[in-house]
Amino acid sequence: MKQFFFLLLFSSIALGQASYDTVSAAIATEALEANHAIGMLKELALGIGHRISGSPQADQAVQWAKKTMEQLQFDNVRLEPVMVPRWVRGPIEEVTLTYAGTIKKLNACALGGSVGTPPEGITAEVVEVKSFQELASLGATAKGKIVFYNRAFERRFINTFQGYGRAVDQRWGGAIMAARSGGVAWMIRSMSSSLNDFPHTGSMGYADTLPKVPGIAISTNDAEFLGRVLKTEKNVRVTVKLACQTLSDVRSYNVLGELRGTEKPDEVIVIGGHLDSWDKGQGAHDDGSGCVQSIEALRILKSLGLKPKRTIRAVMFMNEENGLRGGRGYADTTRGKERHIAAVESDEGGFTPRGFGISDTAAYTKAKSWEPLFRAIGADRFFIGGGGADISPMGRKGVPMFGLNVDSHRYFDYHHTDADTFDKVNERELALGAACMAILSYLIAQEGL
Repeated sequence: MKQFFFLLLFSSIALGQASYDTVSAAIATEALEANHAIGMLKELALGIGHRISGSPQADQAVQWAKKTMEQLQFDNVRLEPVMVPRWVRGPIEEVTLTYAGTIKKLNACALGGSVGTPPEGITAEVVEVKSFQELASLGATAKGKIVFYNRAFERRFINTFQGYGRAVDQRWGGAIMAARSGGVAWMIRSMSSSLNDFPHTGSMGYADTLPKVPGIAISTNDAEFLGRVLKTEKNVRVTVKLACQTLSDVRSYNVLGELRGTEKPDEVIVIGGHLDSWDKGQGAHDDGSGCVQSIEALRILKSLGLKPKRTIRAVMFMNEENGLRGGRGYADTTRGKERHIAAVESDEGGFTPRGFGISDTAAYTKAKSWEPLFRAIGADRFFIGGGGADISPMGRKGVPMFGLNVDSHRYFDYHHTDADTFDKVNERELALGAACMAILSYLIAQEGL
């Protein structure tokens, strides 16, 4: 049956009459039957593991991506250098809560980019706040304390990324505001939509004009517990010990491979994900899935003998998590006569695809007519507003951005934690996301925007 289906497809292509209905169905069939994406993810997530920028594992991932695309015989497979930060977590991450004769270890991890503590740690009383405004209103009360940000995700949002967006300012700006208030360290409730025992790491920022105070995430269960203790007990103290440090920048690479366009090769559609991950778990959903889906999209098109009119380029970006150096470097590189006409990113995990968020109104109007081609997959929800961190520098230069939108309910159970492992990814959901990337990039390559 499969051979007959592909014979029909190839015959219609030869006659110049292949409908996009036929092509999209063939792409979905190939994605599911070949089952190639899950094998690649196994190599990346299980074979290499987590891949923080500048680490030996990140170097291994670069070589893996280059070798994989070469073996698949993509065009112009190459590395593009980029200097990336090198932050090392270190062997010590301890947070101890003391109150009323009780001593309790909290599930905690350093936030990415944090400074360490003295070997004896930092011990201080804790002050809890839900916002920067509340912290500022405390005045001198926060001086010498450990500031604890305990604003949870808002559960009312169906899309958990909206809850994340309204809570994550605590993580990025927490050190700056704590130092400004005289805090000696700060803790944050993990960025998770559920209650669990996994602390979630993630990037944070410092201001050069203020002291750099250590930053720690504690699990949502422990955040709930600490919040209750602070309401009933006096003289609640926490001791923080961290061994993390920032080293000198090192050289790494974006990895590129493409299907060269047959008619307009200098018009380029980028599809990609970020090759780096945090040094927790295996970086399976974030963003090993997006990387293998982008590679798989090109493999599917090549396997079906589909020759795009415009160039489709898969880019494995480096250093999305703690610097965005890869995305910025790619956007800033001069590429002769090339013109990027679209950029597509998968960075919401390898869950069931639902559609695409689109940054540009004109591109949305064009792409909206393609929704029926995604209906069989259940991914026909196209909406205004989307993109991705790695392609955002291209977006600022006027390139229309597309972000693969997925069922997000489980994503923040795993995001930036030890729970982000290969076994959490469903092979069919992963494959259908790759199919969506392939269909969309092929349509843009054939029709433009």
